[in-house]
Amino acid sequence: MVTVSGTAPLGPDGGTVGKGDAAIQARRCLQIIAAALEAAGASLRYVVRTRTLLTRIDDWQAVAAVHGEFFSDIRPANTIMQVTRFIDPDWLVEFEADAVIDDGIERNS
Repeated sequence: MVTVSGTAPLGPDGGTVGKGDAAIQARRCLQIIAAALEAAGASLRYVVRTRTLLTRIDDWQAVAAVHGEFFSDIRPANTIMQVTRFIDPDWLVEFEADAVIDDGIERNS
C-alpha cells in the first residue's frame, strides 16, 4: 500500500503554482502524486482512492475535470471536501491518494 497525503500545488522551486487557478493547481498536485507513486514502485493505475480538498467548493467541477484527465480509465473512489484553509493561503486545492500494488489484479493503464 502506498499513501500520498497533503499534496500541495508546489513547483520545483517550492513556490505555489497557478495562484488563483484551482485547475492548474490540481494538475500540479496530481503530477506530484504520479511522481511519488513512480518513486515508490507504483503508478496511477494502482490508485484505489483519492481525496480532494478545496478551499472554494465552487471550484469542484474544474478540479474534477482535471482529476478525470488523470483517472478516467482508473476510476478510483473519490471524496471532495471543502476546508477552511491550507498552510499557504494561495493554495486552493490539495490531494491525497491511496494505491494498492497488486500485479495479480488487472487494472487499466
